[in-house]
Amino acid sequence: MGQVKLIGSSGSLFCTRVEWALKLKGVDYEYIQEDLLNKSELLIKSNPVHKKIPVLLHDDKPVVESLLILEYIDETWKGYPLLPQDPHERATARFWAKFVDDKCVIGSWEAMAMQDEGEAKTKAIESIQELYAFIEKQIEGKKFFGGEQIGYLDLVMGWKTLWLSAMEEVGNVKLLDPEKFPSLHQWAENFKQIPIINECMPQQETLVNYFQVGLNYLRSLAANKP
Repeated sequence: MGQVKLIGSSGSLFCTRVEWALKLKGVDYEYIQEDLLNKSELLIKSNPVHKKIPVLLHDDKPVVESLLILEYIDETWKGYPLLPQDPHERATARFWAKFVDDKCVIGSWEAMAMQDEGEAKTKAIESIQELYAFIEKQIEGKKFFGGEQIGYLDLVMGWKTLWLSAMEEVGNVKLLDPEKFPSLHQWAENFKQIPIINECMPQQETLVNYFQVGLNYLRSLAANKP
């Protein structure tokens, strides 16, 4: 099915979900590690609009944005379905995937990055936990979001298994309390036990450093604004 390359970064949750999908599909690929502080010509050429990772190159044709890449992988390589076959279930999975990326990931980052340890940070934590409550309801009584085997939404949600704990460490916050979100906690334990998933997991130290570097960079940009 052609030559496959993935331009990514080992700490990126968006890149790892693409790797998981490729491995579940049994697709051989070349991983190209990107220096996010010194972006390569290949990345800029492949994603000239946003200049962001991940980028999937299939016979040198680029596909960008991780959610779109997951759908492309599912449509191109058969054998292990990621998205549900039922149209309503498929649309619902897409809705929650966008909700997770647009609301939960960004909200978790903002709560982590907030330097104020007072009321503002408390409200930020409460706000993100309100969003997590919606996801908790989606997984109640189920092993995986995809049913008995992992699928599209599980891959999108996979950042909660390790990346979130790194965010919590860097930001000195507790965002996902197992007592408040028991179903999400159990789902994460089930997800991590799958060998293909576990073998792509970065080390906690790598993720902590990844988020700390990113946070320091953003704060330096803010400090240098005129």
